[in-house]
Amino acid sequence: MVSDPWFYIMAIPAVLIYGIGKGGLGGALGIIAVPLMAMVVSPTQAAAILLPILCVMDAFAVKQHYQNAEYSILKQMLPGSLLGVFLAGVFLSVTPEAGLKLLIGGLSLLFCVQYLFQQGDPAPKKPGGISAWWWSGLGGFSSTAIHAGGGPASIYLLPLKLEKVTLIATMAVLFAIINLFKLIPYTLLGEFDRTNLLTALMLMPLAPVGVYMGVWLLHRVSQVWVYRLCYFFLFVSGTKLFIEGVAVHI
Repeated sequence: MVSDPWFYIMAIPAVLIYGIGKGGLGGALGIIAVPLMAMVVSPTQAAAILLPILCVMDAFAVKQHYQNAEYSILKQMLPGSLLGVFLAGVFLSVTPEAGLKLLIGGLSLLFCVQYLFQQGDPAPKKPGGISAWWWSGLGGFSSTAIHAGGGPASIYLLPLKLEKVTLIATMAVLFAIINLFKLIPYTLLGEFDRTNLLTALMLMPLAPVGVYMGVWLLHRVSQVWVYRLCYFFLFVSGTKLFIEGVAVHI
């Protein structure tokens, strides 16, 4: 089990925030989790520790929301998502730690930019086959690499103007399926060793706490300010990881 106290200072809020996002404030909220934990341990180890916890969160989130999901949209998004999982598994198997820090830092900063430029209120759009494949594929890839598929998925889903409850439910079911398939590449990469599994087990009781906090907060807090705060910390952690990744190559 990881013994560094700084790891838990980062991991406990990261797990709770991810659970809150799954429970009601949007899947993209969890984007901060791996960058925070990767400030103390390697990016791959952070992602491996989180994955079993996410699967437990998924069970609670799907139980809360499955009846409100839009399954016709899920059918459009799943093929691209699973292709993204496969491609990310190949990428992780050949990329060194410095490259992963660059990836995580770069994606973190990219998602911050996306958040800044997606504050408008675009007109509703209809689901599309090509855009569903592209954004869900990118979502599956970034979800596998850093458990941050909510950003790309949101780019596709938000313009559809789904009801808030339908949006949250659709995201919950989509990423529950994606996370189950992510177990395959992480197992093949040998990341589920004794240390990572015991650490995940230690943090796992936080999973239902975070999800039910999200469900409770869904109609009680300003989602805008929650996101602003999380994206601020995402910017800070992403910048640190990106600089560390660049420094190795200088």
